[in-house]
Amino acid sequence: MPEPHEDPDVVSRRIARESLSQDDPTGWFDRLYAAAEDGAAVVPWDRGTAHPMLIEWVDESHPDGTGKTALIVGAGTGWDAELIADLGYETTAFDISPTAVQTARRNHPDSKAQYVTADLLAPPAEWHRAYDLVVEIYTVQALPIDLQPAAIKQVGEQVAPDGTLLVIAASRPDDVPDSEVEGPPWPLTRAAIQSFSTPDLRLIQLDQSPSPVDPTILRWRAEYLRD
Repeated sequence: MPEPHEDPDVVSRRIARESLSQDDPTGWFDRLYAAAEDGAAVVPWDRGTAHPMLIEWVDESHPDGTGKTALIVGAGTGWDAELIADLGYETTAFDISPTAVQTARRNHPDSKAQYVTADLLAPPAEWHRAYDLVVEIYTVQALPIDLQPAAIKQVGEQVAPDGTLLVIAASRPDDVPDSEVEGPPWPLTRAAIQSFSTPDLRLIQLDQSPSPVDPTILRWRAEYLRD
């Protein structure tokens, strides 16, 4: 149990460290969601609404999901997925945490999205290049730095031809060594955010902006298009 009024970030880091010490770098997600279910922790990124930068992208881009498919990576309790599903996309939202998926289904009983349990590092084969829109928010940065390249590759591999990838992540200066980053999260450098690109998945827009909560924290919003 956390101490009374303990910082949720501190709790999540402790749970993550326990998983990492057991050589289980992704198991801490379900432990954290389960602790939150029991009232023993708070999921720091569970905002009770879609991410503001996703809302901004929707307002600026006006995407029409009619007849299209979308994949929400690390969907958590479902708020981002609900926004995308309401745009008309046939939306699949996945999380490695069964507890998060159960919570999402409970929170959104009339959802148009399909919530499933899956592992980003080993996604179902039928998802490969199957989605017109892939949305990745804060999932890669929740993984240890040595796992991020594999996760980045898998995110991009789910984008269909002519499809769009939207990535939102905390930013880290390139000159900050990996060894100095005590996660989670492990924010992404410019090089990391650019590494989502491949010869046929082009970075078409990259913005960096301060968090409204803490202006010292910068965030990426990157958009990619598959040829």
